[in-house]
Amino acid sequence: MDSNGSDTAVLPGGRAPLRRTADNGLKIVVVGGFGVGKTTLVGSVSEIRPLNTEETMTRAGEGVDDLTGVQEKRSTTVAFDFGRITLDERSVLYLFGAPGQERFWFLWDRLFSGALGAVVLVDTRRLEESWYAIDRLEQHGLPFVVARNNFGGPSHDLAEVRVALDLPAHVPLVDCDARDRGSSKQVLIELVRHIQFLALAAADSPTELTEVTE
Repeated sequence: MDSNGSDTAVLPGGRAPLRRTADNGLKIVVVGGFGVGKTTLVGSVSEIRPLNTEETMTRAGEGVDDLTGVQEKRSTTVAFDFGRITLDERSVLYLFGAPGQERFWFLWDRLFSGALGAVVLVDTRRLEESWYAIDRLEQHGLPFVVARNNFGGPSHDLAEVRVALDLPAHVPLVDCDARDRGSSKQVLIELVRHIQFLALAAADSPTELTEVTE
C-alpha cells in the first residue's frame, strides 16, 4: 500500500508548503455513510497531514449510531476532514470529508458550498447508508461519482451496485481502495473527467444536459 506523501518539499512536522504562486483554490467533497472510509481516503491522498475532527466513540453513541458492519470502529468524524493536493504552480485542490452520521448532516450544505463536485464513497455491506448522500447531491445539482470502497466481505459486481443504488447511467461508478494513494487519486481523476464532460455537454447542448441530469 502506498504511504501518504507529497511531490513537494516537506516541512518539519510533515507539512508541505503551499506555493506562493498558488491563487486558484478548487474544492471537492467526499461524502457517504457512517464508517465507509471518507477519513481514510482524504488522508491517503493529501500532501499535508490531514486536519480531522476524529473523536473516540463512547457509550453515549450507543443506540444513536448504527454500527452494523463496522463494529470494530473506535473513532468518528464529528465535523469534517480536510486535505490538500497541489496541482500546479497556481492551482490547489482542497478535499473536505463530510461526517457520515445523520445527526451531523446539517453540516453538509455548507461543505457543498463552492464545491466543484463530490465523491460518494460506498460500502457494499451498508449500501442503504449511501442513498441520502446521492439524493442530497442530486438536489444540489452537484456533479458526483460513486466509488465502491473494497473492504472485502460479500462480493457484488458494479452493475449490481448500480442497480441497488438506482444510479443513473451517466453517473460514473468505480472501484477503489481508500487506503491506497494511487487508487484514491484515480477516483478524483474520474470525478474531474466527469465534471469536464458535463461542462462540455452543457456548452454544446444546455437543454439536453438539463434533461439528463434531472
